[in-house]
Amino acid sequence: MAQAGKGRLNYRCPACFMRDLDIDMFYDKEKDEYYCLRCQYTGKEKDVLEGNEMVRTKYGAMYQRFTKFDFD
Repeated sequence: MAQAGKGRLNYRCPACFMRDLDIDMFYDKEKDEYYCLRCQYTGKEKDVLEGNEMVRTKYGAMYQRFTKFDFD
């Protein structure tokens, strides 16, 4: 098994990030893929970016302040 090394950028694991865990992924140069030590998720850079973009919809309104609630 290749030794764990940080990739070019610190990508978050999409599977862990969906569960509100902020876990960085490691990059395997031999297989050209990223992997998570916590949940065993593996994927190419494109898959990781797509997964992270999907998770961002969860936090889309994080910086908005809601002052009016229309529950009626």
